[in-house]
Amino acid sequence: MQFEINAQARTLQGSGASRRLRRAGKVPAIIYGGEAAPQAIEVDHNELLLNLKKEAFHASILNIVLEGKKQQVLLRDTQRHAYRPLILHVDFQRVDATHELHIKVPLHFVNEEIAPGVKLSNGLVNHVITELDIQCLAKDLPEFIEVDLGALKVGDSIHLSQLNLPKGVKLAHHGADDSVVVGIVGKGGSSEEAAEGEAAAE
Repeated sequence: MQFEINAQARTLQGSGASRRLRRAGKVPAIIYGGEAAPQAIEVDHNELLLNLKKEAFHASILNIVLEGKKQQVLLRDTQRHAYRPLILHVDFQRVDATHELHIKVPLHFVNEEIAPGVKLSNGLVNHVITELDIQCLAKDLPEFIEVDLGALKVGDSIHLSQLNLPKGVKLAHHGADDSVVVGIVGKGGSSEEAAEGEAAAE
């Protein structure tokens, strides 16, 4: 999914200038990273708020149009009002096509309802990890990583090492840690009892 954000350069800074921007329906922001100097910008609040509700916006290369030129960036930080639906400030990081990104992407769990542990044994799916720290070049960045539960029985689980990562993508902090990502646990009894019930159903 492609996202394009229209922005204007921001010359006045400070808390007073930021408050005036917000009253005008704008959000103060900054673009940093790469060889260029950090640049203060402003973006439309309602457009940004709408995009922030989309999962893909948080794990995609974004195109910021500033003074007629496009810059590729990642969303790195968002400051929100404590109780009102207001965005106070956002940070964008420039993307370099030749350097690896370090970013979190969501996991999408599929085939939960047809997994034997759920369909035959009434097990419960236990989502332990819902987003993943990855490293990849900008061209290889996935919007999400799919985790297929279709073959899981009660007591089964999927670990980090078992994930099917897209080409060019690797875990950022894996090493000896092979944590459980998702599993199916028995409902109203032990995993062993549920597994026996599943075998009888077969």
